[in-house]
Amino acid sequence: MAYWRKWLRAAGIRALKTMAQTAAAAIGTGAVLSEVDWALAGSAALAAGVLSLLTSLAGLPEVDG
Repeated sequence: MAYWRKWLRAAGIRALKTMAQTAAAAIGTGAVLSEVDWALAGSAALAAGVLSLLTSLAGLPEVDG
C-alpha cells in the first residue's frame, strides 16, 4: 500500500510539472494575453498531464529505488 501512495505522489508531481510547462509554452505563443487561445492551452496541458501519468506507469526512478 505504501508503494502505491508513494508512486501516486511522485507521478502526480511529475504530471503537474508537465502540465505547467505545456501551459507556459502554449500561453507564450500569444503576442499578448488577450490573443491566447485559453481552451487550446488548457486542453494541451490536460493531455500532457494524462500522457505523463501513462508514461509513469513504466516506472519512476524516485520510487523504484
